[in-house]
Amino acid sequence: MIKDILKEAEVRMKGAIQSLEEDLSGIRTGRASPALIERLPIDYYGTATPLVQLATISAPDPRTLLIRPYDPSTLRAIERSIQASDLGLTPNNDGKVIRLNLPPLTEERRRDLVKVVHSRIEDSRVAVRNIRRDLLKDMREFEHEKMISEDDLKHGEEDLQKLTDRYIQQIDDIGVHKQKEIMEV
Repeated sequence: MIKDILKEAEVRMKGAIQSLEEDLSGIRTGRASPALIERLPIDYYGTATPLVQLATISAPDPRTLLIRPYDPSTLRAIERSIQASDLGLTPNNDGKVIRLNLPPLTEERRRDLVKVVHSRIEDSRVAVRNIRRDLLKDMREFEHEKMISEDDLKHGEEDLQKLTDRYIQQIDDIGVHKQKEIMEV
């Protein structure tokens, strides 16, 4: 019973880490990365579709992203979505592809991005703690219903706390790494 709860905790906490990594990949660093715009929603015939499903995205050099749509009629919609996003980039459309030139980040913008990273890191910590809280509640209910013993509950709580601490540490490490990446000139 406790092992099942710990397995569930691990799966859900890994999901929180994966979500954080995907989230942080969209935060811009000094170099061009397709991950910056892959998940950008594009209005494709009335449906919000991630850009990665509508076009090939490449980085021909460290300061440029090249977007080559599968369907040339989506060029306008992609261009509008990029302009409407909070990326602060101006798309250059030549009729076949869209080029995005990424200007170097200013010190002030880097600090703002670090604040965004801190916010996302804290959200992930909260998510992991919420998972712990939910599963602790489940364990206590099992103990209350006499499905597990009091000793099993204590051991389960300790193991769940160790697991939580491990994932919180992973989140912090990811945050430190991303922060260094952003502040790197």
